[in-house]
Amino acid sequence: MPKVALYNIGGQQVGDIELKDSIFGVNVNVEAMHQVVKMLLANRRQGTQSALTRAEVRGGGIKPWRQKGTGRARHGSIRSPQWTHGGIVFAPKPRSYRYTLPKKIRRIAMKSALSSKVNDNNIIVLDELNFDAPKTKQVVTMLQNLNVDSKTLIVLSEKNESVEKSARNIPNVKTSLVNTLNVYDILNYDKFIITKSAVEKVEEVYV
Repeated sequence: MPKVALYNIGGQQVGDIELKDSIFGVNVNVEAMHQVVKMLLANRRQGTQSALTRAEVRGGGIKPWRQKGTGRARHGSIRSPQWTHGGIVFAPKPRSYRYTLPKKIRRIAMKSALSSKVNDNNIIVLDELNFDAPKTKQVVTMLQNLNVDSKTLIVLSEKNESVEKSARNIPNVKTSLVNTLNVYDILNYDKFIITKSAVEKVEEVYV
């Protein structure tokens, strides 16, 4: 079982914690992570893009000039696609890009993402994380104590407004709950800070 250091918010090591091999020690499956990230990004697309085809654009009801005898190319409408202000060929229309992958692949991808953080020594486990009141300086100080100066994802076991409000104004720092954690966020942030209680909850959910 992988063993990592357990820290407090002051940056001091207060012990060690063993992580489950079946979640934090699996072989990293890059292909599964790639597929899940593609799915997550596709599902975020609004799909509201729209343009007018030649049937929908205004005007063009009359033939611009007679068919023969002018020396010019024959045309039936000034709203054909080759004309300025004409319709769009194969115009995009509102659609849904949403699709799903099998649950098994999503679980493999999540375990692979978590294991990659352990393999790269980019996971930091805190004994607890709680503030009496929201204050951005508290999170800034905590990150300095932990020697973290890169993009950071903070994972909590349950909703904590004091921590979430304290972190939301800091650039490149995001908070997440165990039940909203996703592969894209894990891979998108360099450092992965998670509380001890959140680790226990992750091991329950993805066992």
